[in-house]
Amino acid sequence: MLAGFCRKQLSLFNRSTFHVLRMSTAENPIENAIRAGLTKELAPVHLEVVNESYMHNVPKGSETHFKVLVVSPQFEGLPLIKRHRLVNDIVKTQLAGDFVHALSIVAKTPQQWDEAYKLEPSPNCKGGFGK
Repeated sequence: MLAGFCRKQLSLFNRSTFHVLRMSTAENPIENAIRAGLTKELAPVHLEVVNESYMHNVPKGSETHFKVLVVSPQFEGLPLIKRHRLVNDIVKTQLAGDFVHALSIVAKTPQQWDEAYKLEPSPNCKGGFGK
């Protein structure tokens, strides 16, 4: 009887462990897709992807508002608008139809990059249905 109980508990443990592992690899799929696309296409020397959705009137766990800081040699010679278009195009392609409501971009060359620079958090949302 005890051995049967232990097998059941172990089986439950294995299933729940598998579920947790599966969930951890599936956590933040949009953030991870953004990070993967920018890494692959721009080979950045520094990259930050910040999910700021929690600051907005969206359901808990949403991935709708992002801020990215990308430092890449591929930005050399490109004006700011072209850097932003490049980042937007990469994100759009990478997400393949998933929805991002807001994307704030800081795009710098390695020469423009100061390692002491810290991304400032965006202000809290004052719009939407949660006024």
